[in-house]
Amino acid sequence: MKSYQALALLLVYPEAEWLAHLDEVEVLLVEEANRNGDAAPRLNELLTFLRGQTLLELQQNYVATFDQNPSHSLHLFEHIHGESRDRGQAMVDLVEEYRKHDLEIDASELPDYVPLFLEYLSILPTDESAALLGDAVHVLALIGRKLHANGSPYHAVFDVLQTLSPVAAQPLPEPPVRNMDEAMERFGPAMDGREPLLTPQTQVAYADMPKSRHQPTAAVPGI
Repeated sequence: MKSYQALALLLVYPEAEWLAHLDEVEVLLVEEANRNGDAAPRLNELLTFLRGQTLLELQQNYVATFDQNPSHSLHLFEHIHGESRDRGQAMVDLVEEYRKHDLEIDASELPDYVPLFLEYLSILPTDESAALLGDAVHVLALIGRKLHANGSPYHAVFDVLQTLSPVAAQPLPEPPVRNMDEAMERFGPAMDGREPLLTPQTQVAYADMPKSRHQPTAAVPGI
């Protein structure tokens, strides 16, 4: 469903190139209204916001919303695993899921980035995308609630995703907090002196990546 691509685009870092195509995004959402839960009017607040601000204002708002506020992180596993090592394995598993449908991501991309995840849903058969969305909806709803509580119009994207999910979102516990003292006592420092939880455990790099700046695979005008 192309509506997932439209939703992905609305969550990426604002750039003049794609903002110029907001009308096309809205037309696509209207055309798929019977499949996306009539998403266009539910996104009206966000679309109005994106059209009514300067590019610099939008970019500053985006950074403050997603890059400087961890509770709004657009990385799914951050809300489940925090900085624990379980996040690395979850990343590997998600990359393998993407490969089932020949979606190869750049080595610099984090697989749990929400726009990328939505891009993947857009290429799946309807039943498969619904099932995978149902698996992730609990985290997506959490992000949406926090955005709504802080008055961000971006919450509307997550409201739409909840509507599309075949299962109702359930509350989630807070992610584990990294306890470096405990880890140092248990594992000791690495050979190069780095603290143990900063030592890569897999080939998926996630320690030094920017939070939200890269765009999803196909989130470009012409969707």
